[in-house]
Amino acid sequence: MKKLIPILVLLISFSSFAQNGGKMQERIKAQKIAFITEKLSLTTKEAQQFWPIYNAYEAKVEDIKSKDLQPLKQEMRRGDVSDKRANELLEKLMKAETDMHEAKLQLVQDLKEVISSKKIILLKAAEDQFNKILLERLKQMRDKRNRKN
Repeated sequence: MKKLIPILVLLISFSSFAQNGGKMQERIKAQKIAFITEKLSLTTKEAQQFWPIYNAYEAKVEDIKSKDLQPLKQEMRRGDVSDKRANELLEKLMKAETDMHEAKLQLVQDLKEVISSKKIILLKAAEDQFNKILLERLKQMRDKRNRKN
């Protein structure tokens, strides 16, 4: 029962997200912090060391996605590129993917200094679980909106 409470709070809070558009990202991030902290059973000391490392990792990945991957994917979706340009796009895509992988490797190395390997494994499971819940909730909101229209 104790583990269900954060999940229920998470799901209930998502219901208000659609109404507050601009603040949605902030609320999702706050819920993710609470969710991961609970799933990893972080102590206060661990949390103080963990979150700056994790937040720096997420900022780096988000930067790669927005500055590198997003423009590439937009151009790739158009599909009307020459072979030469396709090769350039592929090289840039592989570089961005490599940069994200390297960021993940650095995250693990940095986290090993502040939390156990077991908690690092639990982090991956918690991220996956959070993303699954988030996607399910967003799908429900979209379906509800589509039924109204």
